[in-house]
Amino acid sequence: MIKKAFAIFIITALASCTGEDPTPLPMGYFRIDIPESEYTYKDLDCPFAFETSDQSRLEFFEGGKSGEICWFDMYYPRYKARVHFTYKELDDNLREFMEEARNMAYEHHVKAGRIESEVLSNAESRVFGMAYDIDGGVASHYQFYLTDSTNHFVRASLYFEAKPNQDSIRPVLKHVKGDLRHVIDSFVWK
Repeated sequence: MIKKAFAIFIITALASCTGEDPTPLPMGYFRIDIPESEYTYKDLDCPFAFETSDQSRLEFFEGGKSGEICWFDMYYPRYKARVHFTYKELDDNLREFMEEARNMAYEHHVKAGRIESEVLSNAESRVFGMAYDIDGGVASHYQFYLTDSTNHFVRASLYFEAKPNQDSIRPVLKHVKGDLRHVIDSFVWK
């Protein structure tokens, strides 16, 4: 009986050797040290302004600085994150733009674990809108729109230039969402 057990052990040991050196796998993800953001007021050549993080920079699209078209990215080079901003003037089409923003957020429902919406309102500054916090393996984890409900409409959506792995981007996502809350809270119409 001992000889059979020893023979099985030897055969198993020889069969398990592949000739390759074993490579240890990491126990988790790399730690990301995220410094505190400092904010600067950006007086854009647009019908609105807000404070941005010192960790981001604004990149305007070709022809995107005019009052008619004010499209740009808030880019975080360190985190490879982009927040796409688009501006549209309203012409009795607020409901259409609001529905389009909602549809774009809920397009992620197939891969999303959850989608939470939050009403945004600052009556003093006439800034109203909706934010969508989208959890799961989705392309865009946070989206929002802001409007004065009569003339202006701004939509923003956050994307990472990486595969959407919730565990690996969680600390950066939390940080960038905090910066976007600051954008929303400091947002003013001109």
